[in-house]
Amino acid sequence: MAALTLSKGALVTFEGGEGAGKSTQIGRLAERLVGELGLAPDRVIRVREPGGTVLGEGIREILKRPESRIGGPAEALLFAACRSQLVEDVIRPGISSGKVVLCDRFADSTVAYQGGGRGLPAALVDSVNRLACGEVRPDLTVLLDLDPAVGLARASARDSGKADRLEALDLAFHRRVRDAYHALARSEPARFLVLDATRPQAEVAEAIWHEVRRRLA
Repeated sequence: MAALTLSKGALVTFEGGEGAGKSTQIGRLAERLVGELGLAPDRVIRVREPGGTVLGEGIREILKRPESRIGGPAEALLFAACRSQLVEDVIRPGISSGKVVLCDRFADSTVAYQGGGRGLPAALVDSVNRLACGEVRPDLTVLLDLDPAVGLARASARDSGKADRLEALDLAFHRRVRDAYHALARSEPARFLVLDATRPQAEVAEAIWHEVRRRLA
């Protein structure tokens, strides 16, 4: 198959609740972009939030640590600090140089978790995201949708029962997060690809591949 020619870079973000399989699907997509569409390996960048930079990984440890006591506004600002540094150091330069950036969570996570889950005002969340992201917006957002009870059980099995600070929050919180994601997808149907994360991984990967190839090629 001929190599894919991109006129510009792209940002593809993956969203969803705990245990939805985002990292698995990012890995599958990265392999296919290189192996089937012929992109050079250095033209596919995988990053995660929070993380992806020295600052981000340090803050990630604090945010994930079960014993960390962090209020809702402080939590939103810490996530925003990670995101701002990631955009500045990795995402914006990557897109500008014609690379495909695959990001495990982005600004929608703050809308869902700190807005929907924590109940922070929408105007505050929007301001924080605009400050962190500037003009950078996803070209495609893959939302892996899953009943929170199922997702949390998956995450617990994956992590040998050691829940991080957000995973340990009650089921009602995670249901509010899911509802917020659904509202986001309804508000921007052209950007979102919503997939049932209970489907077999190969089927989900194929649906993502079809949409990414259509949009990028």
